[in-house]
Amino acid sequence: MSEAAKRTLRTVVQTAVGLCVLLPTVVDSVGISRTLPWVAGALAVAAAVTRVMALPGVQALLPAWLRTGGDG
Repeated sequence: MSEAAKRTLRTVVQTAVGLCVLLPTVVDSVGISRTLPWVAGALAVAAAVTRVMALPGVQALLPAWLRTGGDG
């Protein structure tokens, strides 16, 4: 699998994790003014997961198709 494809898959997984964490709150919220903070929260969680997945120790635990740097 190419590095570009791996990066795309990692981004999808990381964003999905962030959205799943906040999904109940987003579903319960009503109106744009109440959902905007949760969108920001989802982005923050996705960014945190991205940083954690970049750690060498975590890279070793990831499946080969999510690793970067030629490990998979």
